[in-house]
Amino acid sequence: MASTREIRRRIRSVKNIAQVTKAMEAVAASRMRRAQQQVQATRPYAHKAQEVLSYIARLPALEDQLDVLIQPRPEIRRVGILLVTADRGLAGGFNANVIRTAARFMRERRAAGQEVEVVAVGRKGRDWLLRYDPVIRAEFIRLPDPPTSADVGPITRILIDDFSSGHFDEVHMIYTDFVNTLVQRPVVRKLLPIEPAEPSVYMAPDYIFEPSPQAVLRQILYGFTEVLVLQALYESLASEHSARMVAMRNATEAAFDLVDELTLTYNKARQEGITRELMDIVGGAVALERQ
Repeated sequence: MASTREIRRRIRSVKNIAQVTKAMEAVAASRMRRAQQQVQATRPYAHKAQEVLSYIARLPALEDQLDVLIQPRPEIRRVGILLVTADRGLAGGFNANVIRTAARFMRERRAAGQEVEVVAVGRKGRDWLLRYDPVIRAEFIRLPDPPTSADVGPITRILIDDFSSGHFDEVHMIYTDFVNTLVQRPVVRKLLPIEPAEPSVYMAPDYIFEPSPQAVLRQILYGFTEVLVLQALYESLASEHSARMVAMRNATEAAFDLVDELTLTYNKARQEGITRELMDIVGGAVALERQ
């Protein structure tokens, strides 16, 4: 058994760690509340924007004049992935789960004979790609919290330009969807080409565009894509802060449990030491009596 001095040193170390994790939990909780409010405020707008644009893509008036971002490619040779991870760790399985989802998706596409290139947002995803899969089209790290349209603009421009030029035949986003504080779900969502609404979805028979369908689509397609990318980053941030808060809470509770166990061990070791000292005293007294 370790000495009482060593046990006391370990207890102090674990208590210091518990103070750090408690502080990190408080910071993560504050950021999580702000990120959750941001997600809830922007999610309806993102959903409605996607719905409206999918309706426009299905209009009969556009069948012969589709924008390049709506036109599906006859053959998928190269797939672009927007992988959204965190810049930091200590968030439980947040980064590992989304990276595992991306790895599975890339294996499936390569098994189908398609090339894969990644636009990495976040240092953890970038580092993983550098170790295991060096096909990185671009990387974006240390984005502000929360990001703005100006921060997302370069990401969106790369994806749109690569798809428009034919470098990518499809673009998918892989990020973590925020469900609630305890549940965050990695998802894969197709970004480009924009798919028309299902035939079963009711919509008006036709629209009148001014000045023209091409001019309208040219204006809104970039904004629509930017909204989706920005929403993916908001969802990922809310998930990251939630996962970090839960992880730090679990670490704090584990530290306190370990302190209790070490305190019990310390008391046992101290009691054993006192017992040995008493036995030595008794043994010495008996020896003196026999002389």
